[in-house]
Amino acid sequence: MFGSSSDALILVTLKQLELLVAIAQTRSISAGGARIGMSASATSHALRALEGNLRVAVVDRRTKDFTLTDAGSRVLQHALDIVTSLKSIEQEGNAAAELKSGVLRIGSFGISSSVKILPSLIDRFQIQYPNIEICVFEGLDQDVEQALTEGRIDLGVVVLPKPQFDTILLAVDELVAVLSESSPLALYKRVELYELTKYPFIMTQAGSQGLVRRLFERVGCAPRVTHELSQLSSILDFVRRDRGVSVVASLALPESFPGVVTRPIRPRTQRHICLACRDETRLTVPGRVFWQLAHEARPVRIHQATDDP
Repeated sequence: MFGSSSDALILVTLKQLELLVAIAQTRSISAGGARIGMSASATSHALRALEGNLRVAVVDRRTKDFTLTDAGSRVLQHALDIVTSLKSIEQEGNAAAELKSGVLRIGSFGISSSVKILPSLIDRFQIQYPNIEICVFEGLDQDVEQALTEGRIDLGVVVLPKPQFDTILLAVDELVAVLSESSPLALYKRVELYELTKYPFIMTQAGSQGLVRRLFERVGCAPRVTHELSQLSSILDFVRRDRGVSVVASLALPESFPGVVTRPIRPRTQRHICLACRDETRLTVPGRVFWQLAHEARPVRIHQATDDP
């Protein structure tokens, strides 16, 4: 099926690599081709030519669902680097040193990021560079991580650890107990984690769920989960109506919510939020400027009282 020329790799074209990235992102050969303006026949021809030049299949045609072969997945990572570099070249040419035009795509994971952290950075950036369009993509932490890996966004706000990315610390907050004002635990200045297992527990389905579960595992106890909710407002309302207790990240909380109080928990658990990119040396021009602004900014630190009851 595939050729054997020792010079085959020289024949791989940028359009073929762009197609590989597009079909990986859309998880469809036809949709990937359409995304970059190729007809169905041109898409098929280009994909076959790519596989012929590489002398290996990049798409597994034996499976019902779209899947890249192992070789295809490895080639994809290099293709992403090349496509990202091409975008950087385009940005350099269009914006030059004055940043007159361009697009910056940023991933965000919810209230902590979208409301409490990013706005000030975005405002500072756009005061200096009003012609740069900023597009924010919001999803769960893992969604932002995947979008970064696939090159669909330039920068993303994620929770550490993320050793696969370059990162800059943006904020540090803590997990806190969320209680109704009438809860017996509200009488204490600090709540022992095991005390929460005595009550129905409302588990967040948002980004800090993994951190909450690991916290309980670390102290060898388990919450009695009766509700799993994705919206913070729903969690707070359930707590207010005495349907259970919860643990959430302090930075995600509103300034006040009638009928609800928060308390520091023991053991103390912090969450480190950072700005991330695949490789800071290969950011587009707008990305580099935003990265530098984040580097210069002072991290937000939310500390809970440490007094004992």
